[in-house]
Amino acid sequence: QVQLVESGGGLVQAGGSLRLSCAHSGSTFSERRMSWYRQAPGKQRELVAHITSTGSTTYADSSEGRFTISRDNAKNTVYLQMNSLKPEDTAVYYCNANSVIIRGVRYAEIWGRGTLVTVSS
Repeated sequence: QVQLVESGGGLVQAGGSLRLSCAHSGSTFSERRMSWYRQAPGKQRELVAHITSTGSTTYADSSEGRFTISRDNAKNTVYLQMNSLKPEDTAVYYCNANSVIIRGVRYAEIWGRGTLVTVSS
């Protein structure tokens, strides 16, 4: 079963940086659109950024200019570099791989278990 495993979360002071990683255990990584979502306490899960299989990126307004999503297909890993962190960035960050059809075979959407980012003021 394909899994996504996030790492890199932790406690950081406002203005600091963290780099999240998400490792995909299967063989379809390079074909997938990879996304980072986050969910703060008491709030709905929201998109942070995504990167397509061809490397095009999209950011939420709240992360534009501070966060950078990237991918390394050789390592089956997607990254989220977060700079200038704010207390309101505190949340559990989840990695997501979209569902794809490759050579007639459908591969389901996948979610990681999340990694907690806490930004202190």
